[in-house]
Amino acid sequence: VRRDAAQDRTRWIDFVPPIRKFAEPKKRIRWLTQHEASRLLAELPPHLEAMARFSLMTGLRESNVTKLEWNQIDLLRQVAWIHPDQAKAGKGIGIPLNNQAISVLKSQLGNNPRYVFVYKGKPVLRANNHAWVKALSRAGIANFRWHDLRHTWASWHVQAGTPLNALQELGGWSDYKMVLRYAH
Repeated sequence: VRRDAAQDRTRWIDFVPPIRKFAEPKKRIRWLTQHEASRLLAELPPHLEAMARFSLMTGLRESNVTKLEWNQIDLLRQVAWIHPDQAKAGKGIGIPLNNQAISVLKSQLGNNPRYVFVYKGKPVLRANNHAWVKALSRAGIANFRWHDLRHTWASWHVQAGTPLNALQELGGWSDYKMVLRYAH
């Protein structure tokens, strides 16, 4: 129905005021396919490749991976812990480790007595760096940030049939809306 027709038909108003439409918020949705992930991992330098692979297996944020210490890992029980002061939601998270994540951790043994992921023996302060950007370019992957590895992890879980309530717990999200935002 045209605006002027509605005005004429109802006779409730003398004129139809202009209605400003708000732009739809554009939510950024980006995750990798298995093939894209393989291409990216192949282009990363070894220290970043290990960190990215671990992120894809655990869904951990960049800061949780760069600051991960050996005292937060139990290889026997196959679990890692993120302390409440390290978690965005402020509550501790127990991270189950699959065989691939365990393999990554074992490859890091002996590199540093305290930190799991290091470069030339020193902790990596930032994984989303120049080497990361160059690897993305070589892999032909655009519009992708380190944090999108977390989106990828969640998306892969949903595609594999993980229930959303289980994913919420695994990801350490207190709000169900966040699970939906990450699980594409």
